[in-house]
This record gives sequence, C-alpha cells and structure tokens, in this order.
Amino acid sequence: MSDLLIKNARPMGEATADILIRNGRIAAIGAGIEAEGVVTEDAGGAIAIPGLVDAHTHLDKSLLGFPWYRNEVGPRLIDKIDNERKVKRDYGLDAHVQSMRQSLQSVSYGTTLIRSHVDVDTDQGVIAIEGVMETRRQLAGVVEIEIVAFPQSGLMRRPGTLELLDRAMAMGADLVGGLDPCGMDRDPKGHLDAIFALAEKYGRGIDIHLHESAELGAFSMEMIFERIRAHSMQGKVAVSHAFCLGDPDWTMTQGLIDTCAELDVPILTTAPPSRDAPSLKRLHAAGVRFGAGVDGFRDTWGPYGNGDMLERAMLLGMKNNLRRDDEVAMALNVCTTGGAAVMERSDHALVAGGRGDVVLLAGETLAEAVVTHAPRKLVVTAGNIAARDGKSLRERP
Repeated sequence: MSDLLIKNARPMGEATADILIRNGRIAAIGAGIEAEGVVTEDAGGAIAIPGLVDAHTHLDKSLLGFPWYRNEVGPRLIDKIDNERKVKRDYGLDAHVQSMRQSLQSVSYGTTLIRSHVDVDTDQGVIAIEGVMETRRQLAGVVEIEIVAFPQSGLMRRPGTLELLDRAMAMGADLVGGLDPCGMDRDPKGHLDAIFALAEKYGRGIDIHLHESAELGAFSMEMIFERIRAHSMQGKVAVSHAFCLGDPDWTMTQGLIDTCAELDVPILTTAPPSRDAPSLKRLHAAGVRFGAGVDGFRDTWGPYGNGDMLERAMLLGMKNNLRRDDEVAMALNVCTTGGAAVMERSDHALVAGGRGDVVLLAGETLAEAVVTHAPRKLVVTAGNIAARDGKSLRERP
C-alpha cells in the first residue's frame, strides 16, 4: 500500500477534484488538496472511477501467449470440458504462467479485483490451484485475486474430486465452486449436499455455475435456496450465469429473483449475447447484488474477449438494451462497485475511507468512456500505480 495524490480528476465524471490516497485508502476527495512529499499525478481532467472488478473469470484456462488455437469443438458443454482437459495435457499448460498473463492484461485495462474459478479435477489434482495461488502471491499490491475451487469436470460423476476440493480449501481457496447439479452431475442432492458441507467445514462461501435453463435451472435454484436456509448461509452463496433467470416465463423468473433478494443470493453474469441472461434492471429493482465478469477468453472454449471490463460494461448495456446515459452508468457500476459488493468489498468506491483503487478514463461522460473504452490513462491499486497508458508496469511472462 502506498500514498498518492491524483490532481485534476473528475470523480465519476463530475466536477474536477483531487484524490488523496494514504496507506492504500482514500483519505480525501476535494479541490486544492496539498500533500507534501507525496507522489503526485495530474489526471488532466480525466474521469476517475473505482477499480474495475472482474467477478467471474477462469485465470487457469487462458491460451494467451500461445499461437492461435483453432477451435473445432462440438456444441455440448461436456464436449468443451473434455476437450479442455486434453488440450491442457497436450500443451503442458502452466496455470501460474497463464494466470499471470491474463491477470496483467486485465490490470492494463483497469481491473484491480478478480474472482477466478480454478479447475480441480482427477486429471490435474490441485496443480492449477497452486499455480493461481502463486500468481496471487506475486501480484499482491497489483491486483487482488479471489480463488474459487471449481469442479469443472463434474463432482459426483468423477469419484475423488470431492476429496481434491477439500484439499484445495485446506490450501487456502476462498470459496467452494459448483457446476450444474442436474445437467452435469445428474445428482443434484448429492452435488449440493457435498459442496454445502464443504463450505460449512471451512467457513467459506459458495459460487455455483448454473448454465441450466428454463424449468431445470429453476429446479436447481430452488434446491440451492433450500440449502441456504438449512445451513443459514444467507449472503454467502452466489450463482454465476443463472441463465434460467432470463427465461421468458416472467412469473417463474420473478419468483426466483424475489427469493434471491430475500436470501441475499448474488448473481454474476458475463452478458453472453448467445443466451438468455438475467435482467440487470429486474435484479436491481429487487435489490439483488449483481456483478459481472469476462468469463474465459482466448481459450479452448472460445476466441472472444480480451479482459477489458469496460468493454464488458458496454456488452452488458447492449444485452440489457441500456441506451440512456444513466443506464450505461448503471452497467459500469455493475463492473465496479457492484461486482465488489458481490465479493463483500463494501469499501470499493470513490469515497473518503474507500480502498485506494482508482482508474482514469478518457471521455466527457461515463457513458462515452464505456462506449469508447479507450486505453486507460492510469490504473492505481491501493495507492500503487499498476498500469499507465494502457500498459501494465509489470511485464507479462
């Protein structure tokens, strides 16, 4: 953590002000701040926002740094999962190197906080967990990384995976992951009982991938709700993707959304253009915590994406038909303070006392900054300058 004075910024696109960071936290925001001996940066009228938050990604999967991957994978989810395991073996993929490459690329775009799902399976054990943990250690002070121990290849269908998840949690993973209790494991009771028991054992939260759509997804959501009540885990269980919440059956989805609000179940989206997805406005109106992430990119699953959460805010706006400037600003909030709130970082905001994560953007308004997503002028993490003019100050491996 460090001290820094940013002069002539426009916090959230408003009037020009200075931002003083001391010991990694925002000490003051206002006009004419002086701080003798403190490193000073002139924002030149750029917009200042809190650090961008990638609340759903897969740092261990990226093929950044490799030649272009020719994707010829079948259409089913299991096709992609099985193919990925094979490619990891064939390429000798090093989760530490790949997570360093993706993390630093994300930092160059202004991301200061990441939640990454990291594969745990009977092929590779906990090697990927070890690799991403080393990246987290090396990038302390540059970007904060939260790790979800994730059974990508299934849990109940691959005996031994639960024991590996237990080991990953003992090593220091932050959350227990889950995946499609019906569609993948075809044993929703066994799957959910296992991950909730593990979360209870370690006093950790849960983040469940739920690709299941329509009534099947709604059924899994209801079973998740039952266990949240039974384990008194309100506010500790997030659902990623939650495609069933985008179903055209308004009555069904509103009931699920209302229960998410009642039990404080955060929803995390990647705003995929190819799938029905939860409505930002409906979740916001119900008071459901809502974050976003880039998911995987440049990997065996698909070629799209670059790690830019400002671009993701634009895609979220397009997916939700957000056209007014205040609506686009709402999408940006999901990718900053909203995502941080899902990760229980209530101090991630441009306010006195907030964490000293600041990103300087080009543009007259927040909406213009989102739409153009020009290179970031400056990225600051806890008072430390992490990137300048669109480039991380630390070289990628």
